[in-house]
Amino acid sequence: MEAFWISLAVIFVAELGDKSQLMAMTFATRFKPWPVLAGITLATAVVHLVSVGLGRLAGDLIPTTAITIVAGIAFLGFAVWTLRGDELTEEESQKAQRTTRSAIIAVTVAFFLAELGDKTMLATITLATQHGWFGTWLGSTVGMVAADALAIAVGRMLGKHLPEKIIRYGAAAAFAIFGVILLVEPLLA
Repeated sequence: MEAFWISLAVIFVAELGDKSQLMAMTFATRFKPWPVLAGITLATAVVHLVSVGLGRLAGDLIPTTAITIVAGIAFLGFAVWTLRGDELTEEESQKAQRTTRSAIIAVTVAFFLAELGDKTMLATITLATQHGWFGTWLGSTVGMVAADALAIAVGRMLGKHLPEKIIRYGAAAAFAIFGVILLVEPLLA
């Protein structure tokens, strides 16, 4: 359960202000919320399953202290990445707007491709090196879907974006805190 809750919290925070949320809002303006959420869930489940597999492999091959230090540095990097911000490119925005195929298929493919190499994928790999694969997979998937569901709901209700600056700073601070904790952990052991 610890892996589930940690992964859920970390990935939820990582997803706030991410381009995936912007994609979710864009798709929600074109399609009904449930197919959009179903597509996000399918894509996320697959990408995060691959991520935890990579994380477990790395966890088995690399000493625990080294993993903890690399994870701490990675989370500090995620904090900087989050502060930099994330936006949809013109091409990504146009793809989301002109899709005419099934909403679930369109959203699944778009989210799958957008998440490959994204910070949430890298964060999931990092978490899986230190926690159980199933709890990490389930928690990271639920965390991302919950954050994107929030984007869909807010986007549909308000018709505009969340205050990106505040979200970005909060998410960056959370990543920085996780990074510092991971870097201090080996020193206290």
